[in-house]
Amino acid sequence: MKTHLSLQTRDLDASVAFYRTFLQAAPAKHNEDYALFITNDPGLELALVLSSQRIIASNAHYGIAVDDSSFVDLAISRLQTANYDVDIEREETCCYAKQTKVWTSDPDGRRWEVYTVLEETKSREDGVPRCCSEDGATACCCNGSAA
Repeated sequence: MKTHLSLQTRDLDASVAFYRTFLQAAPAKHNEDYALFITNDPGLELALVLSSQRIIASNAHYGIAVDDSSFVDLAISRLQTANYDVDIEREETCCYAKQTKVWTSDPDGRRWEVYTVLEETKSREDGVPRCCSEDGATACCCNGSAA
């Protein structure tokens, strides 16, 4: 079973380069107006469709759950090596779980996280309202907004 996402992009080449790094995969199809990534880990079919329309990166976000922090560290290394901006959170409580994660954005501003849950918690967040804040002023696991 795979999840299928179809995302519009204003710059197909930049998006293909980003997702090639982010997913560690080459596109299965790559035309001048369309690209398709098919991965088994994670089970994903990601279609990128060239669009001349303005892309609105909503307050939604996307994530890939990994088995442990070493996979988060590998994602950090890949993204930084490719010169993508990252926000790193280590052992922070967010959304009722202690997590380690890295945040990044695709060329159209969609927020992505690679994360692992270290343990479930009874509190929504550590004492500082960084995650899941209502004001949307920070990168957030619950609403995906970014500063």
